[in-house]
Amino acid sequence: MDVHKEDVKVCLVWRGSAGERCEEVRTFSTMTRPLLSMREWLESYNCKVVAIESTGNYWKPVFNLLEGEFEVMLVNPSHLKYVEGFKTDAKDARWLAELLEHGLLRGSFIPPREIRDLRDMTRYRRKLIDEHSAEVNRVHKILEDANIKLGCVATDIFGVSGRAILKALLEGEMTPEEMAELSKGRLRNKREQLAESLVGRFRPHHALLLSRMLKHIDFLEGAIEDCDTVIEGMLRPFVSKIENMDTVTGIDVRAAQDIIAEVGMDMSVFPTHKHLCSWAAMCPGNRESGGKRKSGKTRKGNKWLRSILVQCAHAAGHSRNTYLGAQFGRFAARKGKQRAAIAVGHSILEAIYFILRDDVPYQELGPEYFDKINKNHIIRHYKKRLEALGLVVEVSEAP
Repeated sequence: MDVHKEDVKVCLVWRGSAGERCEEVRTFSTMTRPLLSMREWLESYNCKVVAIESTGNYWKPVFNLLEGEFEVMLVNPSHLKYVEGFKTDAKDARWLAELLEHGLLRGSFIPPREIRDLRDMTRYRRKLIDEHSAEVNRVHKILEDANIKLGCVATDIFGVSGRAILKALLEGEMTPEEMAELSKGRLRNKREQLAESLVGRFRPHHALLLSRMLKHIDFLEGAIEDCDTVIEGMLRPFVSKIENMDTVTGIDVRAAQDIIAEVGMDMSVFPTHKHLCSWAAMCPGNRESGGKRKSGKTRKGNKWLRSILVQCAHAAGHSRNTYLGAQFGRFAARKGKQRAAIAVGHSILEAIYFILRDDVPYQELGPEYFDKINKNHIIRHYKKRLEALGLVVEVSEAP
């Protein structure tokens, strides 16, 4: 099937009474009733397998009506090669049917409906979080434009003290010294700096924009909390798996929820942890020509999963006395932080595979793991450097 926004081209292939190959191409609207007619047409020919080209989100209405009735194979468009200059929608449908007939198609991973619903919620939450971050940056920008340097003194201008000061700033009835007295906790030790930072040129124009931004931030925070509640309810039967994933360095509960929404709970769909990492494109790609291996950069994979893993990898890189922290530091020194994040993200995903498959917590290897497995190499390296300085070195085991 070649799916588009308004219609879908369907090429049906079957064997006639004499065993000859027969095919028919029909066009259906993507409205629900025409799609139901399409399903009845396929059922009348006893069709068993359906291949759909995954074009944007247009495949979803078709997939929703065929799921459970047929074996549906969702095909990545990048896996289909068309002859340039001979491409039409009908020819695309025929080509897809021919590839399916000869077993040359590889279906994409489609998680169960429950996981797809969870995925919609977690992705929506991440969009809200991104929007919240963007709105916070706008507040910082408007304060800078008003010569208000609150962010130079307060680490978080949206904490209890920061909120109180922003509210007073909007009301415009307090002096900078009086607003500084609204600070709480350790920030009270910086009241003089606070008062100085609040001396500016805050005009009604700034007040209008700031009030709208703060209302939008409040709305977004409420929406994020609502999403958290819904997601926690959807994952309540799998609390133990979330807790096990939370033991991995760099992963918190929210990241664990996002990862489960992307890879699902059933690891049997991936024969090994290597297959999972390859599907997620968290490993070097293969590009060989003429017996020479060229660029091994990673492929384009699930961008949502990749961003979560990279974020967790950077968090793990800031940890101390951990295996993942040591791995990040070693890679970053040789290849840079971006490649280190991919390598550590790969290790995190490997650990998640076994955690979900075996329902076990993460086993910390410790930062000394690399030194243990490379003991002889380390000895040779430092011995060679010392000998280059004209020293005679003898190495022996400590008593």
